[in-house]
Amino acid sequence: MSRTVVVTGGAAGIGRAAVERFLAAGDSVVALDRDAAALATLPSSVRGMVVDVADRAALAGAAEQVGGVDVLVCAAGVQRYGTVVDTPGDVYDEVMGVNVGGVFFACQAFVPLLPRGGSVVVVASVQAYAAQQGVAAYSMGKGALLSLVRAMAVDHAADGIRVNAVCPGSVDTPMLRSSAELFGASVEEWGRSHPLGRVAEASEVAEVIHFLSSPAASFVTGADVKVDGGLTAQIPVVLP
Repeated sequence: MSRTVVVTGGAAGIGRAAVERFLAAGDSVVALDRDAAALATLPSSVRGMVVDVADRAALAGAAEQVGGVDVLVCAAGVQRYGTVVDTPGDVYDEVMGVNVGGVFFACQAFVPLLPRGGSVVVVASVQAYAAQQGVAAYSMGKGALLSLVRAMAVDHAADGIRVNAVCPGSVDTPMLRSSAELFGASVEEWGRSHPLGRVAEASEVAEVIHFLSSPAASFVTGADVKVDGGLTAQIPVVLP
């Protein structure tokens, strides 16, 4: 049966891959993104809405326009670098506003529209568990999302609504390519940090998102599923 699916950050990266996966399943998809030009490149069957998830009023307005929804996927996010000492206040505010507030207020707007059997999937990160250097605000925000997912899973279980997170490692997206360029690295070099020896394709993460939203995961809620090529399973000690 066709469902109505809302994907934040749906015009690029993991969000776009999720849009494409739900379309392939025959679902009706609404993509929210602040990039109007990127939204325009989505298939014509997708309903694109220009929304900045850091804008609470815009999210509430989008929910009013969409009406009924069966699945909410929160994939919008930004990657910013800095330690707790050198991260400017405006950068901290941006990361919290998009990566944390953008999920919290998207859920505030859309969860009341979900029926029994509805589902929320939040895109977090392996950096919710462990951090590389210089990602203090980003790592903090992703950790907060896992706490939010657990709280929502408990709060809305009686309503028959499931809430889960996916925690990707490195994924070949415009965001990763931008970071690689910033540090003078290649995506291939980034991939060698993972035991599987490569970064993920966005479609691989989208498959897990689709599974978590589906009846096949009907007894899964409050979970955070790592999609990281074994990255967090390893101890980075090189034996002599």
